[in-house]
Amino acid sequence: MTLLDNRFNRNVHKIATSAIRDFDQKVSSVEGIIKLTLGEPDFATPEHVKQAGIEAIQNNRTTYAPTPGIPELLQAAARFMENKYDLHYDQDEVIATIGATEALSTALQTVLNPGDKVLVPNPMFSLYESMILVNGGEPVHINTADNGFVLAPEMIEEALETHGENVKAIILNYPTNPTGVMWTEEDAKKIADVLRGKPIFVISDEIYSELVFDRPHVSIASYLREQTFVINGVSKSHSMTGWRLGLLFAPRQIMKEAVKVHQNMVTCATTISQVAATEALVNGADDAVPMREEYIKRRDFIYEAMTDLGFKIIKPSGAFYIFAEIPADLDQDSFQFCLDLALNNAVAFIPGNAFGIGGENYVRLSYAASMANLQEAMTRLKQYVDTQRA
Repeated sequence: MTLLDNRFNRNVHKIATSAIRDFDQKVSSVEGIIKLTLGEPDFATPEHVKQAGIEAIQNNRTTYAPTPGIPELLQAAARFMENKYDLHYDQDEVIATIGATEALSTALQTVLNPGDKVLVPNPMFSLYESMILVNGGEPVHINTADNGFVLAPEMIEEALETHGENVKAIILNYPTNPTGVMWTEEDAKKIADVLRGKPIFVISDEIYSELVFDRPHVSIASYLREQTFVINGVSKSHSMTGWRLGLLFAPRQIMKEAVKVHQNMVTCATTISQVAATEALVNGADDAVPMREEYIKRRDFIYEAMTDLGFKIIKPSGAFYIFAEIPADLDQDSFQFCLDLALNNAVAFIPGNAFGIGGENYVRLSYAASMANLQEAMTRLKQYVDTQRA
């Protein structure tokens, strides 16, 4: 490979593989490990959705779909967004993508030119940074840790003063991975007021919109539709991670450009998955309700158990993550803490430093796991903490 070593895309050299998946793999060989690492629902895909996928195969729905998506899915997605969140999109303002990940990649590739900057509130889902870099952009990290992990308008104003016209976009994510924090309607309105009228695209990752516990989901698109990409999908709401079906919404003039990127990237999303997702959105619009109720029980259990051990936690109001600050009397190096816990007590969290600035001294755990596993994980965590304090 000597002759080719310097011939790769320079942007690819800037990124690394997922720190989340790397750590998950690193500790997977520990005997009896309880992994609370990946953000994947532990529920099965609803039976009626699985049956729709089976029937799609039996009915030979196995050919290419139209590039944006099959009409019935695009119509169902638009109705779902209107009925659930009062967001209004026409069929030609929706694209079916290969998961929310491709929706994010499509949005970034549509708008970024080399050197463009993207504002990214931290802690963040780690793929945001790598996707910005691989598309030639430059992430501008905004630490929200001192504001309860919620982006404030003055934080954006400060970043714009520093980076000015080079800012092309901002990524928002509520409910948030890794913190589970949800913003309020007032928060969203204030952010919209700062961004309105500025030539800045808003990329709003709302994949956890159906997993909101304490208040209704709030989308920035309710106040800033003309500048906003909304990313959603069925992975979290209908436990369909392996079906790889995301949804990208944007105003018509933006979508005309985005659909070109999507077409050249993947041609179209999988037809079978699109048929199943249509069933999910039409006849399973409330499939997330029983999952959400179970997540609330798990959240409350984990929150109380870890708080009793001295972890500081902002109680999450969405998604299925706990983002906990390691007690000051323990080793607060998040990687070393998580590695030591995994090797000695067979419980795996994700180190907070995997989520950017503001994440060090924290750990993230997913409570998308059975209550039995969560109870055993907390027993083992207590044993670990007690040993460290002895």
